Amino acid sequence: MLLKNTSTRFGHISVLIHWLVALAVYGMFGLGLWMVTLSYYDTWYHRAPELHKSIGIFLFIVMAVRVIWRFISPPPKPLASYSLFTRISSILVHLTLYIVLFGILISGYLISTADGEAISVFGWFEIPATLTEQGIQADTAGVIHLYFAWIVVVISLLHGLAALKHHFIDRDITLKRMFGCNPDKK
Repeated sequence: MLLKNTSTRFGHISVLIHWLVALAVYGMFGLGLWMVTLSYYDTWYHRAPELHKSIGIFLFIVMAVRVIWRFISPPPKPLASYSLFTRISSILVHLTLYIVLFGILISGYLISTADGEAISVFGWFEIPATLTEQGIQADTAGVIHLYFAWIVVVISLLHGLAALKHHFIDRDITLKRMFGCNPDKK
């Protein structure tokens, strides 16, 4: 089992974090869209936001680990077949995804704590409110949260389409590397 990245492939920890974040982001996006449609008398009216907040806190932790892991175990080198455009756009897309994801998580925290209440994470522990009573904090953070959520979904879909393009059109090992496959094996 390859835990750390090598110069040619991603290790299992990077692969696990990548797909865990992807699953969480799409799950949270769906949950967010669904929960804003709930009426006050719906059973999930209070449960869905609590679940959304708890998963959001864990996603923030996973993203922090992901950033640290990139320094501990740098990603593989770009393939020699990549054009300059591909190399630059890859860096910009990844950087944008990181910034927007952290923007979503921080704005979610600011929405959730605007009233001064801590965030209970599955009832296991609480994240205290730090910035409160900042005027229109919840409204401003809510707008940022909504737009960033759509941005991350659109960019991640384009990211996925680019990986499929590499696999089916360019016939390179980009997608195989993201599944932790050994690029030397056919």
